[in-house]
Amino acid sequence: MRIRKFAFLLMMMAALSLCACNVKGVVETSRPESSESLQEDASGEGAGKETADATKNTEKEETKTTEESKEEALTLETAKPGDVVDGIVVVAKKTPLEIPDNEALRFIRDLEIGWNLGNTFDASDCNWLSNEMDYESAWCGAKTTQGLIKELKNAGFKTIRIPVSWHNHVDENYNISPAWMDRVEEVVGWALAEDMYVIINIHHDNAEDFEYPSYDKLDHAKAYVTKIWSQIADRFADYDEHLIFETMNEPRQVGTNNEWWINVSSDVGKECMDCVNQLNQAIVDVIRKNGKGYNTSRYIMAPGYCASADFVIADGYKLPEDPKATAENRIIVSVHAYTPYNFALNQGSGAVKVFDIKTKKGTGDIDGFMKKLYDKFISKGIPVLIGEFGALDKNNTESRMQFAAYYTYSARYYGMTCLFWDNNAHKTSGENFRLIDRKSLAWTYPEIVDQMMHYCKAEE
Repeated sequence: MRIRKFAFLLMMMAALSLCACNVKGVVETSRPESSESLQEDASGEGAGKETADATKNTEKEETKTTEESKEEALTLETAKPGDVVDGIVVVAKKTPLEIPDNEALRFIRDLEIGWNLGNTFDASDCNWLSNEMDYESAWCGAKTTQGLIKELKNAGFKTIRIPVSWHNHVDENYNISPAWMDRVEEVVGWALAEDMYVIINIHHDNAEDFEYPSYDKLDHAKAYVTKIWSQIADRFADYDEHLIFETMNEPRQVGTNNEWWINVSSDVGKECMDCVNQLNQAIVDVIRKNGKGYNTSRYIMAPGYCASADFVIADGYKLPEDPKATAENRIIVSVHAYTPYNFALNQGSGAVKVFDIKTKKGTGDIDGFMKKLYDKFISKGIPVLIGEFGALDKNNTESRMQFAAYYTYSARYYGMTCLFWDNNAHKTSGENFRLIDRKSLAWTYPEIVDQMMHYCKAEE
């Protein structure tokens, strides 16, 4: 009996204890709380959530710190090719080439990096205009200002190419309009005042009635180009070697199947190249024979057929004979190279938007033509200038940054200088090459300019 009574007492005590626990639980949960505490308890979190959040925040801070440390540790020297460090695309340095140490190649090196005042004074055949001075803005939509030239200099550009078409500004005897000549000289003067190098040329005069590389048009073409250059040489004689003359832009048989490509072994190919050689020679002769000021010694650029690198590398290309060039290499080989074509210029079938240093997509094309130019000319002390390069805006800024970095670095590596083509076109259906808005003077793609500014000096 005592055992049963004792067991019963134990059972009753356990039951009372359980009831007390339940009552305590009800009281505690019905106690007034802040709305924040009630929300935490209702979601099953409370203090546990605070601990978890604190842990997560600590982990985030640690991760952020680690990432920042990695970014700080990553430099242009330690990063991999194609990485971007402080806004600069990394290009792997190559084993230095032997660049002859002569005055001409030092001159090219001093040009550093350049920019084209494209679609401006080179605008042509704008028959809807009654005032010839309106040609300047007909294609690009803006008159050139001194502020633009200053902004280019401030950005770091050391050379400016000013393409000029003349045939819309001459009389029946090919005498150049004084107003047109004065305006060209004014802009040239602005650039020279900024201690920049300047290039002027004959640009879109490559028509059958003016400059045309075929035997049946050759005598007429010589008469035209020599008359134009005799006037240019006379007007600019007293400007020193900061002013460079470029004989022609892209001499070619416009409107034919041979316009942009020739078989250099064919009769027509040989004719095209020989005519360009003869036109170059005629222009060099008239500049040197002027005899005034710096015309006896200034640097003169001479392109091959259509200014293609392929057609100066070919055996048919001949540098103009010139005592000054023979002694001091004062003739500069002029080429244009929108390479690789499918990335840089093509908008049709086969066009691509990607240039990638990491995967070497496009880099081999650049090294290929530059190495050939180095082998034939640079290695022998003959200067080469890439007067036009660039890549169309295809809504692919990152790839264009990669391209600008690799192209500029490579040109300098092989002993050349390159000039970006800017036609002020942006978000049009045509060839969009704008780097700077010529009206607002705001840089449209400063990140692309940054690559050129860095790598035009990278090998110094």
